[in-house]
Amino acid sequence: MTDTTIPVTTRKDWASDQEPRWCPGCGDYNILAAVQTLMPELGVRREQTVFVSGIGCAARFPYYMDTYGVHTIHGRAPAFATGLAVARPDLDIWVVGGDGDMLSIGGNHLIHALRRNVNLTILMFNNQIYGLTKGQYSPTSEVGKVTKSTPLGSLDEPFNPISVAIGAEATFVARTHDMDRKHMQAVLTAAHAHKGAAFVEIYQNCNVFNDGAFEAITGKANRESMLIPLVHGEPVRFGAEQEKGVMMGNDGQLRIVDVAEVGEANLLVHDQTDAGLAFQLSRLSHGPYEPTPIGVFRQVERPEYAEMVGEQLVAANSKGPGDLQALLHSGATWTVE
Repeated sequence: MTDTTIPVTTRKDWASDQEPRWCPGCGDYNILAAVQTLMPELGVRREQTVFVSGIGCAARFPYYMDTYGVHTIHGRAPAFATGLAVARPDLDIWVVGGDGDMLSIGGNHLIHALRRNVNLTILMFNNQIYGLTKGQYSPTSEVGKVTKSTPLGSLDEPFNPISVAIGAEATFVARTHDMDRKHMQAVLTAAHAHKGAAFVEIYQNCNVFNDGAFEAITGKANRESMLIPLVHGEPVRFGAEQEKGVMMGNDGQLRIVDVAEVGEANLLVHDQTDAGLAFQLSRLSHGPYEPTPIGVFRQVERPEYAEMVGEQLVAANSKGPGDLQALLHSGATWTVE
């Protein structure tokens, strides 16, 4: 009889014997600690857990988890993970990468993993810079960003990762940040529980090449007035006294209002099943210097990719075995039924 009991573990069991090597003060340490601490609570086995990464500072993540791990090539982590998920749907697969890795050379792979709804938990560490290669601008760097590769300032309009994920039809889209472990773990728990492609953007400080990029909204003194928590089914409110809120005007546009002036009954009620609303919320802030929504933007159910592939294989096999040799020697053309 197979033992289905999940062994009790601690954070120490999930931490490998490798010493984490990021710059002192890097936000990656906080994310690693949050994940290692969370894993014992998820009811999964280490031997059935895989972390897949690409290239960049975030891509070192698999080395520090005492699980299976794959350090792949630049931008291709979602593609590798898709193959693994289809071949081994029994595995618990996490994909880890940075904004440069996932949204530049890896952008194509990311959007297709999301639209296919592959059962992956995808964590994108967004520090708005290329850290490993020493400070070039990334696809999320703001216009005018002066870096080694843009000495006169970036001309590129940056990606909004949440908008990209929603536009790619991701069934779970969320945002958190590296300075609040409790919130980070709550979001990651929800993402992991979701069946299908779960995308989580994590604001992560690069204290060497882009220090303080998110300080205006994630700094301890600023969070209450600058972070807008999204809770499904509840009015969107924020502020130390919950004095601020989000309202949809008669023009269909979202705006930040004083609750005392408009009344709570007129506030927007968050509905994470509404893709249009989720997209509007993702555009509420023009950058990490204005009040910015965090939490789960979208969560809906849709058939999962590996499961559908498995169903097709069963249907194909039910027709009986094919003759590969006959097919290869049948001529230059053939008919597939």
